[in-house]
Amino acid sequence: METSQVETLLRDELKLDEVIVKANGSHYEVIAVGECFDGLSRVKKQQLVYAPLMATISDGTIHAVSIKAFTPTEWKREQKFILPQ
Repeated sequence: METSQVETLLRDELKLDEVIVKANGSHYEVIAVGECFDGLSRVKKQQLVYAPLMATISDGTIHAVSIKAFTPTEWKREQKFILPQ
């Protein structure tokens, strides 16, 4: 599955402001940013991102997913550490 397909799926399903997906084979890293994560625990944020991906995880297309999910405010604070200039 192309990273652009994962990005589109997550952006459409979760109404995300920003999504960054990197892949190494069937292992994916996702950074998701959206208001939908406001007030949620880290586990609940990850569950929200996993939900639209479950079919592709179940069929083996995606083997593993690393998820970092942020509200827009959290992302502004964290991105300087995650994506250094």
